[in-house]
Amino acid sequence: MAKIICENVHKSYGSGKNKVDAVRGISFTFEKGRFYSIIGKSGSGKSTFLHLAGGILMPDEGRILYDSVDLAGLSEDELSKTRREMTGTIFQDYLLLPELTVKENIIMPAVLDHRVIDEDWCNEILKRLQMEGLADRYPSELSGGEQQRTSIGRAIMNKPDFVFADEPTGNLDRKTGEAVLDFLLAIRDLYQPMILMVTHDLDIARSADLLLHIEDGVILDR
Repeated sequence: MAKIICENVHKSYGSGKNKVDAVRGISFTFEKGRFYSIIGKSGSGKSTFLHLAGGILMPDEGRILYDSVDLAGLSEDELSKTRREMTGTIFQDYLLLPELTVKENIIMPAVLDHRVIDEDWCNEILKRLQMEGLADRYPSELSGGEQQRTSIGRAIMNKPDFVFADEPTGNLDRKTGEAVLDFLLAIRDLYQPMILMVTHDLDIARSADLLLHIEDGVILDR
């Protein structure tokens, strides 16, 4: 079963008097099929850690392994390929391409990876996200919740082992945010990826299988 193994991971920004230790010696293993949430105050290091686990940032010290593969040992091309094949990311600000329809945004990861489009899987995503009637609409024609659902669909189009959600409900009202959480839980049950979500919302965080509290760059409890 696919895993992300973090071994004594450190990450700092700046130098000298301006040095900030964002992540300080975190060790943890994330397993496929489980839903994890990370909660902490602004500046606690939670988003930095999410980006480290997702291969967007490299640690200054320690190792991050996808199964037995150390991400720091990969070339830029190898790292990009690994991230395309194994990860999907849901952003707070959606980051949809405005000139593409809902369906075109969702299938974009498969297009970029030169895969044959799995129309059955795309249709299943649209059905699960209750977006079947919106497939031909553009982002400007969608509500915030609908745009976030499209972002979720894009993140899972390639059926990645690891799904990262960076404050996915941060720009949404409570009701819509809870609906997005329900969709994430449904995706977890659909094909069993690992989901790692950063959030400020303790109520939403508690819906995960395991809640991690980060403060000053370290995990306080688990």
